[in-house]
Amino acid sequence: MNAKKLLLIAIILSTVVALPFINRTVFGTSTKEVNVSLLAQRIISPSILASGFLAHEEEVMLSSEVIGKVAALYVEEGDVVHRGQLLLQVDDTNFIAGLEQSAAAMRINTIDIQRQEVRIENLARVFERSRSLHERNMIGDNEFDTAKNQLDLALIDLRSARERLTQANAQLDQVTDQLSKTKIESPINGVITSLDIKVGETAIASSTNIPGSSLMTIANPASIYTEVLVDEADIANIAVGQRAEIVAIAYPDQPMIGVVRYIANTAKIAPGRQGLSFTVKIDITDPGEVVLRPGMSCRAEIFTRQDQEVSAIPIQAIIFEEDRSMMRSEYFIFINDHGIARKTKIEVGLADDEYQELTSEIDDDIEIIVGPNQQLRHLLEGDRVVGTMVEI
Repeated sequence: MNAKKLLLIAIILSTVVALPFINRTVFGTSTKEVNVSLLAQRIISPSILASGFLAHEEEVMLSSEVIGKVAALYVEEGDVVHRGQLLLQVDDTNFIAGLEQSAAAMRINTIDIQRQEVRIENLARVFERSRSLHERNMIGDNEFDTAKNQLDLALIDLRSARERLTQANAQLDQVTDQLSKTKIESPINGVITSLDIKVGETAIASSTNIPGSSLMTIANPASIYTEVLVDEADIANIAVGQRAEIVAIAYPDQPMIGVVRYIANTAKIAPGRQGLSFTVKIDITDPGEVVLRPGMSCRAEIFTRQDQEVSAIPIQAIIFEEDRSMMRSEYFIFINDHGIARKTKIEVGLADDEYQELTSEIDDDIEIIVGPNQQLRHLLEGDRVVGTMVEI
């Protein structure tokens, strides 16, 4: 192959390689229509999303401490009750009988003590006479010792009778306490949210979930709050007192206002979740028109910082590039440089769902390409653009 052929082949190859660049710079590709905007000030509210449910802070499940049939039920599910109000009566017939038996035992022991005290008085007089006679050698040692022993035994019997009285008194207190527990009263002001027993059924003293162990549940409707699970990667940004917006699944268009009240110290593995989560409790300060019901699923947006006005652009206008081999990540935007798209490195700060703070210094008259998204995804350095000014 001679030198002319080699030169011809080289010219053809270089032309093919350079053709796209010549086409773009000299002849021009199709101009892309983009939206541009100048840097603007916006209020950014960084936030964290979490899901959970509504619950009552003040809620009690009543159970019986004695076994017996339910003799009377004075409330229904949904009733408003007050602290100390009688709700349920367990049959107290056996407990009243036990009370009378214990009271009788106390009376018997009291009488026995009185009898022992009279006996001791008589024996004390006999002992004094025996001692006087013994000192004058008018009776022997055996008779004197017998009188003394009888008095000592009587004193011991008196102590024993007093101990039996103490025991009977304790049994009376125990039976009285059991009798008082046949009356179930409300420990709080609230509403009967569930009623799990009927008249005639047997109330069972148990902490398990067997039938009869649970009588009813009372909750204070004013104590409802939101409990959400926050991923351990985000918990460092959560603090007590932060503002939150809560949306119940049943009311998707009616956000409620709340405040973070409690953050758990210990992480846990929640059912259906991978990784650790922390429980966060949020008080609802303004429920709006939402009818709050415990157990409702909800999601909360917790605003981790106070609202700040910063220079910001739409998140979709920012390009994120990561080089894992170099352990490097960078952010870029495209600017309109007299009809040519220029890729520009930037520094970013706070962000919310739509906008990100721009911490780099950019001239106020620089046109930033902010959309549309279809064009931004395929935009390249040097592309010809024509910009339409929009507000952000």
